[in-house]
Amino acid sequence: MELDDGRSTRLSHGQRVVLVSLLAGLPATLLSLVLIWTLDFSPKVQWTVTVVLLLCWGGLSMALREQVVRPLQTLSNLLGALREGDYSIRARGAKSDDALGLAMLEANALGETLREQRLDALEASALLQKVMAEIEVAVFAFDGEQRLRLVNRAGERLLDQPAARVLGRRADDLGLTEWLEGDPHRTVDAAFPVGHGRWEIRRSTFRQGGLMHTLLVATDLSRTLREEERQAWQRLIRVLGHEINNSLAPIRSLAGSLKDIFRKESPPADWQEDVQQGLDVIAGRSESLSRFMASYARLTRLPPPTYRSVEVAGWVRRVAGLETRLEIEIEAGPECTIEADTDQLDQLLINLIRNAVDAAEETGGSVRITWTLAGGQLDLRVIDEGPGLTDMANLFVPFYTTKEEGSGIGLALSRQIAEAHGGSLLLRNRQEGGGCEAVLVLPQQAAT
Repeated sequence: MELDDGRSTRLSHGQRVVLVSLLAGLPATLLSLVLIWTLDFSPKVQWTVTVVLLLCWGGLSMALREQVVRPLQTLSNLLGALREGDYSIRARGAKSDDALGLAMLEANALGETLREQRLDALEASALLQKVMAEIEVAVFAFDGEQRLRLVNRAGERLLDQPAARVLGRRADDLGLTEWLEGDPHRTVDAAFPVGHGRWEIRRSTFRQGGLMHTLLVATDLSRTLREEERQAWQRLIRVLGHEINNSLAPIRSLAGSLKDIFRKESPPADWQEDVQQGLDVIAGRSESLSRFMASYARLTRLPPPTYRSVEVAGWVRRVAGLETRLEIEIEAGPECTIEADTDQLDQLLINLIRNAVDAAEETGGSVRITWTLAGGQLDLRVIDEGPGLTDMANLFVPFYTTKEEGSGIGLALSRQIAEAHGGSLLLRNRQEGGGCEAVLVLPQQAAT
């Protein structure tokens, strides 16, 4: 249909249904009317039949419209409710034995699926919000204009302001502009209202509503470092106190005994021998304490490596030859040289071989040394057939030892030497057979 102003209009679906039904019944209705009016009926009968026929024709067309349009309206209302997030509405008469019922059945199934997905999304969102609120990592989200759109509880504590006051503010107002620039993963020192600290920054991007956002995660390293430092001091004080008390206790006891001897008016006949023995014990404990403090000083005053060329095979054979208690088996690896401090490497390998021989003597096993070179790194292994390692956690704790005459310095000093060369030292139990192996990894070239 064309309107006067040039606009076009279309019949609605219900109107088209009525029109089609009228057209479908038009031939039969016309034929019936022709027969009524051409046959010999009274005018009263003719008009009565005509009116009834026309009413039935129109009524059937409207009934057909209702049968077609009403289910579609129901389906439309159902889909509209789903679009609005109301998943409680269901279509009645949903059956799988006809096309319309199957459509209703699928709409109901869609509503149930969307309801479950919405419930899962709400639960996941609640869990995410709970995790975000409880973690000790500060999380910020900024939009393309660097305006804060999300902050968790740790971020609020960092800024010393509630979320209601910081959301929507620009990064430069919050002092976070520097964190949104540069390397996306780095460590920085920064000052905030809560204090100064060191932070590990991780930055990434994500999309929300089709727009790019920046996710900023900040981890406070100062607290962890302080806790590690506190634990290190506690371990050090505990070990130092234990060692010093072990030496001072007998010295104090002997000093009191010797003082009692001299106080007596008539000391025993063998008092000189008792005094000599007491002084010997005091001297021995003093010397032991002096060695302990010297070992501590050596651990804390390790000088930087002085690099020179070291021929690996010659170095291993020379140091292994210093061990006289057990013959060390050497499985020669490739001929190679590395850049390292010879004196420090000697001390490192001596400690590893000494520990391996101590372990092997407990079981009557052997000790062997082998090495490989790959990727510019030397991989040297000292393997023993001893009882293996039991306390893995305290292997490299300074002054910790399971040996009666041990100082607890060797492994800690050895790892410090390895790390000073840019390498690493690892001790682990062997997977095949008994014993353990010390794995020393050193770069072939000098660390820069």
